[in-house]
Amino acid sequence: MKHGIYIANYAVGGGPSSFVQLAVEAERAGWDGFFIWDHIYPDPQEIKNVTDPWITLAGIAASTDSIRLGTTVTPLPRRRPQKVAREVASLDRLSGGRFTLGVGLGGSEPECAPFGEETDTKVLAEMLDESLEILRGLWSGREFTFHGTHYSIDGVTFRPRPKQKTVPIWCAGTWPLKAPFRRAARYEGVFPLGLHEYLTPEDFVDIRKYIDRYRTKESVYDVVDVVRTEDPDDTQWIPELSEAGVTWLAEVVMEQDLKMVLERVKKGPVNL
Repeated sequence: MKHGIYIANYAVGGGPSSFVQLAVEAERAGWDGFFIWDHIYPDPQEIKNVTDPWITLAGIAASTDSIRLGTTVTPLPRRRPQKVAREVASLDRLSGGRFTLGVGLGGSEPECAPFGEETDTKVLAEMLDESLEILRGLWSGREFTFHGTHYSIDGVTFRPRPKQKTVPIWCAGTWPLKAPFRRAARYEGVFPLGLHEYLTPEDFVDIRKYIDRYRTKESVYDVVDVVRTEDPDDTQWIPELSEAGVTWLAEVVMEQDLKMVLERVKKGPVNL
């Protein structure tokens, strides 16, 4: 079981330097990962300051040595896949091969409608699948051509390749909807969320069984659970999640008070 900080990109005042400070302290305290949300325009009535996770992660990559880092999750259909491919390759090299890419539909209509972006989830799903195929093709370091419904690429070669042979991709999905989990089975991990509430160990057993039906290769596969812990010594609930197939616990952080968040981060993950 690994433990990561899963922080909103509007937390701690939305200042990039605060996120870098937190990531450095997280590495010192023994956390395994530091993952930033990728929102462009969260609720403007409630949230005033928002950091760009990609620029911030570059600062984190340059300021840390071992902690895994990434976005959870990037609304890939709202990005140009060729730009994301270049950004991921650069961050993976800058970090020495520590980048994980979380992806999802980006289906929040209030966040995208003001910009005139697509809101149809069926279209977004098509764009997501095509974008993921493009990422893999561009990361290969070989000439790549792609012609889909939404994207077209002719004879392009991207170099340098990412540092990792395979950049882990975690696909988000809302359980018990099934299509996102069939997609996730094709990649390196799944970031499940509950439709109305937190998922239970029984949910994770079902998720893992469902994904295993569609897995086509034997390899390490990550299942992420979003959690909220106050006491690092409260560990009695961990074994059940581990037995259910969870491999990462993502400690959610949304508070604005940097001092309070630092105190929690410095306590470290739950003690097993």
